[in-house]
Amino acid sequence: MNIFYEEGGQFKVAAVVQKNDNSYQADTQSGKRAKIKAGNVFLEFDGDMDAFLSDAQREAAEIDTELLWECCGTEEFTAEHAAAEYFGGRPSAPHIAAVLVALYAAPMYFHKKNKGVFKAAPEDILKQALAAIERKKQQEAQIQAWADELVSGRLPESMAGELATVLHAPDKQSLAYKAFHKAADNLKMSAYELAKHCGGIHSLEQYLLQGFAVKHFPQGTGFADISLPCLPELPVAASVRAFSIDDASTTEIDDALSVQDLGGGAKRIGIHIAAPALGVQAGSEIENVVQDRQSTVYFPGGKITMLPENWIAAFSLDEGALRPAFSIYFDADADGGLSEPVSRIERVEIVRNLRIEEIEPYFNSESGIGAADNPQFPFHAEMIYLHGLAVAQQKKRERYEENVPKKYDYSIELAADRTVRIGKRERGSPIDTVVSEMMILANSAWAELLDENGTGGLFRVQPPLGRVRMSTKAEAHSGMNLSHYGWFTSPLRRAADCINQRQLYSLLDNTVAPRYAADDNMLFAALSRFETAHAAYGDFQAAMEAYWSLVWLEQEQVRELHAVILKDDLVRIDGLPLVARVSGIPAGTLPRTMIKVAVGEVDSEKQWLALRYVNVVPQAA
Repeated sequence: MNIFYEEGGQFKVAAVVQKNDNSYQADTQSGKRAKIKAGNVFLEFDGDMDAFLSDAQREAAEIDTELLWECCGTEEFTAEHAAAEYFGGRPSAPHIAAVLVALYAAPMYFHKKNKGVFKAAPEDILKQALAAIERKKQQEAQIQAWADELVSGRLPESMAGELATVLHAPDKQSLAYKAFHKAADNLKMSAYELAKHCGGIHSLEQYLLQGFAVKHFPQGTGFADISLPCLPELPVAASVRAFSIDDASTTEIDDALSVQDLGGGAKRIGIHIAAPALGVQAGSEIENVVQDRQSTVYFPGGKITMLPENWIAAFSLDEGALRPAFSIYFDADADGGLSEPVSRIERVEIVRNLRIEEIEPYFNSESGIGAADNPQFPFHAEMIYLHGLAVAQQKKRERYEENVPKKYDYSIELAADRTVRIGKRERGSPIDTVVSEMMILANSAWAELLDENGTGGLFRVQPPLGRVRMSTKAEAHSGMNLSHYGWFTSPLRRAADCINQRQLYSLLDNTVAPRYAADDNMLFAALSRFETAHAAYGDFQAAMEAYWSLVWLEQEQVRELHAVILKDDLVRIDGLPLVARVSGIPAGTLPRTMIKVAVGEVDSEKQWLALRYVNVVPQAA
């Protein structure tokens, strides 16, 4: 005697050795002696068990599933009943076995109720199941078709719009994702390599920028059409001829300066800041844009502005225009002592946008800042005066250092042909000193004004021996040796400055309410959003600069570099905006040590740089 049974979802046969109440001792087709539970056995039969199983499987394959479903009716049934209805008459054991195989093979048609007991699926449920199966087949066919195109080096047109999402923010259940990764697995490529292979991505630069935009600008980097509101009537600043100082690429000119001669050696110093807060109303579309973007994003070869072009054009302090501005004035006596500040909202004549590249040859730490009676560029005499005032302010804050070694900041500049050049700017140069000290004057005075009036704001604070951080409470900034500090002077480019300017607006115009109360939870939320975005944008800029630094190393075929140890094997490359790791640095080499490193493999596409320690650079070098 043989048995026909089910085990692990498969139908099997075995020769019975001994039959018990609840089990069988039997020899399986493989010759192994096994204990088989009676609950898993459907049929007992005589004859050749291999032929029985083969006949049952062959018969099952020929059964018309839909006809079987129609034969079974709406009530519960057994395999024997179904076989009788389908084949007619008293069914044979092979026919019952064949029907069992067919019933198990079509779970969407037949629902299993108990051992050997089934019920035909209701017609509406069956239709849904069959439709789902058909959809699944079509989807699998689509996935395969797309994968085949990708493997051949073509990006399917219907996938092109989803590629950025597939690469950087994938829905792993989407057909496009499944097709893309099926092709990548087939070719043993990374997602980036496949994107290049099929022409969807042309460079790592594009890939990195696209990934950043998908994460931080999911609606795109463009702007909706946001019209400018009517601005209040403002008085014109009398006798003020203002000038700005920026590099040639700056298009969002936030700040300008002016110097008026009061006679007797006294001067009136004006610091004038672009005034977008005049048009940013609470809950307005433009406020939502500022809250979403938080800052202008900078990276080599481009930027993503915080404000739309028409808003920048309206408020940027461009030369030849009368522009609304928040102005703060200090009267300086002949000895450089400053009066209490006076703040106004007014229109200011912007006479000139000075460009650093044009004036630096005549105003630098090497050849000097020139003489007031021999000006080399517009507002040269004013710049000389402001430099003296700036140095005096540094000394007043006990932050002036004389004869310090020169330090430089490096940046990536891209030519039209994408050739990389390294920009170099002296940190603390005379131009930087003028601009930074004048902005510190305005930022500290306005932060103090907010605090004195109990008006909320976003302040920059630093406890002694602590890190600089943002706060909604005004505290001292030990690094600058100031009792108050905040960001006010870049409102075209930073949400924190724009928020602070809106708060300042309420103090300078009693018809305007502050946007946030001092203890407003929304002010805390604004601080958090700004810090998060500011950090993410900084990381992105650093990543792009690192990529282009590697391109420059390849371009120039550099073989040796100097680097300063930051910690352990982490170094900052001298002459590049790049932090990297170096192998072989001797244990005990102190941070800030300058070392020479050998450049091994450089692969900008893989973002890989191999550096090896050579020796310590003598201090004199």
